[in-house]
Amino acid sequence: MNEENKEELMKQIEMLESIAKKYLTKEALSRYGNLKIAHPEIAIKAIAAIAQAVQFGQLQRALTDKEFKELLIEIQKGKKGFHFKR
Repeated sequence: MNEENKEELMKQIEMLESIAKKYLTKEALSRYGNLKIAHPEIAIKAIAAIAQAVQFGQLQRALTDKEFKELLIEIQKGKKGFHFKR
């Protein structure tokens, strides 16, 4: 992967983060920060899922830490569909 691609990827990740962080409580945001350091690939999948849910109108409020943990469990199981309770 060349520098241009890495830069573009980083911009996309930052954009997803800016969307997703608005929909995480302080506790969930703290968990995301820890996850980003320990398991960056899972963190990216999580923010992508949250950003997608926001864009499709499936998420109108912030996820609690418990809900964020449930999302992470689903991601680790490898499930493709995530359901957000309204």
